[in-house]
Amino acid sequence: MATLTLAELAKITGGTLHGDNHAEVTMVAPMDKATQGHVTFLSNPKYAKHLASCQATVVMVKEAQKSLFDGNVLVVDDPYVAFARVAQALDTTPAPAQGIAPSAVIADDASLGINVSVGANSVIESGVVLGDNVIIGANCFVGKNASLGSNSKLWANVSIYHDVVIGEDCLVQSGTVIGSDGFGYANERGEWIKIPQLGSVRIGNRVEIGACTSIDRGALDDTIIEDNVILDNQMQIAHNVHIGYGTAMAGGTIVAGSTRIGKYCIIGGASVINGHIEIADGVTITGMGMVMRSIEEKGVYSSGIPLQPNKEWRKTATRVHRIDEMNKRLKAVEKQLEQKTES
Repeated sequence: MATLTLAELAKITGGTLHGDNHAEVTMVAPMDKATQGHVTFLSNPKYAKHLASCQATVVMVKEAQKSLFDGNVLVVDDPYVAFARVAQALDTTPAPAQGIAPSAVIADDASLGINVSVGANSVIESGVVLGDNVIIGANCFVGKNASLGSNSKLWANVSIYHDVVIGEDCLVQSGTVIGSDGFGYANERGEWIKIPQLGSVRIGNRVEIGACTSIDRGALDDTIIEDNVILDNQMQIAHNVHIGYGTAMAGGTIVAGSTRIGKYCIIGGASVINGHIEIADGVTITGMGMVMRSIEEKGVYSSGIPLQPNKEWRKTATRVHRIDEMNKRLKAVEKQLEQKTES
């Protein structure tokens, strides 16, 4: 169990402590469940009313809320960011592997940096380069000439195909496949002819990829994911997609081939993005968005229909099916009004 003093918390968060420097915490907890030894935070002002009864050893708040808690208070610029940093410092998640397992299969010409770990039954093929402190979990496959930068981690059952390049400080969760063939075929009189996918996947630094996500290799050029991108679980990133710096994409999202997504975009869960389009920097697409055309301006975009009681939804669906008929009737009425005005 990790333990930190409040003085150490202040250093980690860059905050100002009002209280006992020597008091200790061992974990982060929700405000309503926190007790002695816990650190909690207030990021949403609507929960400020609970501060008076909070039992945490210390609460991280903004300057305006410091007087609402009688105990130890750590004043920070952004309590949610502070929570993230403290949670990292107190994290006790075990490593995906420790040392080189006897059952691991590592090619003689693979290059392993300092302090590399490879879990049970994992396969590291010829020409692979693993940087310092790389951790490969159990049952992983790293294909020929692939590379992982320093401090990157693969959890169990990850498959990295040949020639894939993954940068430093990346994290890939279990079941993900990177570098599989893109969906490329030509059709000759009803018969499908496979197009070999000759590109690869290049992933930048500090990228995190969720469980059971698929990222296809490029057809000719590479599929590219820039630095500081976070991808959720069960996503499909097709061949030759380019995802810009700092973009975040939630679970179940599907991106078709050759689409370019800008920097600092936020894509809501279960969104579907058409191929061969571009999305500008700073675009937010809310959940279940269906993006059929390029988005040229920063902003928030939505298309999913919110849930309704079934009876109301049926009425809405009926009206949508009749929209063409209603449009014709409206135009006819407008034409009659114009004729009356002219006469």
